Amino acid sequence: MAQILFYSVLLLSGIVCSQVFDLSSLRFWVQTVTMACLAYIMIEVGLEFTINKKNLKSYGLDYFVAASAATLPWILCALYFASVFKTGWKEALLVGCFAAPTSAGVLFAMLAAAGLGTTWVFKKARVLAIFDDLFTVLLLIPLKIMFVGMNPKLFYGVAMSVFLLVAAYKWLHLIRFPIGKAWLFVYGIVLTALSVGLERTLHVHLEVLLAAFVIGCVLYNPHDPDLPAEYAHEHRFLEPESGFVQILDRFVKSAFMFLVGLSLPKIVLADTTIQAVLWHVLWISLLANFGKCLPLFFYKKEVGFKERLALSVAMFPRGEVGGGVLLIALGYGLSGLSATIAGLSLALNLVLIGFFIVIVKWLIGKPRQA
Repeated sequence: MAQILFYSVLLLSGIVCSQVFDLSSLRFWVQTVTMACLAYIMIEVGLEFTINKKNLKSYGLDYFVAASAATLPWILCALYFASVFKTGWKEALLVGCFAAPTSAGVLFAMLAAAGLGTTWVFKKARVLAIFDDLFTVLLLIPLKIMFVGMNPKLFYGVAMSVFLLVAAYKWLHLIRFPIGKAWLFVYGIVLTALSVGLERTLHVHLEVLLAAFVIGCVLYNPHDPDLPAEYAHEHRFLEPESGFVQILDRFVKSAFMFLVGLSLPKIVLADTTIQAVLWHVLWISLLANFGKCLPLFFYKKEVGFKERLALSVAMFPRGEVGGGVLLIALGYGLSGLSATIAGLSLALNLVLIGFFIVIVKWLIGKPRQA
């Protein structure tokens, strides 16, 4: 649990620095390095992802639960912004989308660090969180169209996303490139450079989150994550055991946690009191996490109430995708109290990630292998 506390302290330190210092001149580099760390984490996530192509129907319930758990927080928060702050519907839908995605990368790292890598909750959260993030990325497409109109360059990005999804399915874990930690970091840097280059030269946006996940999906993984008996307490590729690879892995994930906090916008209170702002932040956070509790009502034939509740709590963490949605919203000119409250709610959720994982571990008790 010390590692979880360390990640939380780094995150909080980044948030404090984002409010104390003027980082406007460094914003591009902060976002670029954050994307590189995110790419590394999501390549890992893709490397661990497996599906049984001969039994795709078995994932129907998982996708329904994940899509519903992404949609409900988004709708609840958008309704709150529109009704309480009188935010326009377009703006409310976009800024409310920050609450939709579960942070797959942070969640997996935290669960593995807590020694829960072999549990049913980890196995199910691995599928749900990825579907959850994927659905949110697809959800951003119509929201972007609402703001920029039928821009042809936007459809180039959509076409690339479709191609990436097809590639992930068609070549799932077939390409035998090196999968050492250093290599994954190199892939992440190259992908980030490609994304920045496309954005600056052709003004075409390549979604790093999806592209990095697809890279991990197509890379061959000799260690089947569905057979974790060899590693009784943690997944080798999520938490390497020792040596340089462990130092590199911990450094990148620690830097990511700090940079996510550093990327949050400045707090703008306007004429509202700090007490009122904190009250709204609490309500938004409760609504967002309430929407993530849908898994509680499913999987009754597989596990008991405590494990279903643990799975619901495991879906609470927000991070890279939620922060990315807020950055997109700010890029479209959204500002004021709605954006501030969304940012503070995201920050509160990030700081509480360690607490959520403690609850999950307490609910599970002695880890039971999936």
